Amino acid sequence: MSADRVAGYADALLAVARAEGRLETARSELREVARAVEGSDELRSALSNNLLPAVNRAQIVDDVLGGKSSDITRALVGMIVTAGRGGELSDIVDAFAAAAAAASGNRVAVVRSAVALTEDQKVRLTQALSASVGTQVELENIVDPDVIGGAVTTIGDTVIDGSLRTKLNQMHDVL
Repeated sequence: MSADRVAGYADALLAVARAEGRLETARSELREVARAVEGSDELRSALSNNLLPAVNRAQIVDDVLGGKSSDITRALVGMIVTAGRGGELSDIVDAFAAAAAAASGNRVAVVRSAVALTEDQKVRLTQALSASVGTQVELENIVDPDVIGGAVTTIGDTVIDGSLRTKLNQMHDVL
């Protein structure tokens, strides 16, 4: 899907969440849903299978999210999935989170680390990144088993790779 189309869906999610007065709830829950879908091949396949009728994909969303998320989140995910964009759910949610942060004058920093960051680490990293980019940063920590140690931080198009794997590769290149 093109970046413009992703942005269009993200803007639609933002407009609906704002109109319902549930922006923060939607932003938080949509991130969780997108990460859960990313982590499940079976769920990702089902939600992105446009050969399944839209009503069946919507039912999967209701079955999976029923009682576990707000009505707004179920409606937004259902909108994406029934529009045939389940395969781009993660990209749309990331664009939505960035648009929501930008609307409040902030930027989103996605930090992938081998283990969850402590609250103290999140606070210190948020302060350092905010000072670095010159605006308030909203931190999202994703535990990624592919990161052996350290962290990989993405803010927009900028990637700061402080992972152990990269440092070992750099040492290998020097030697």
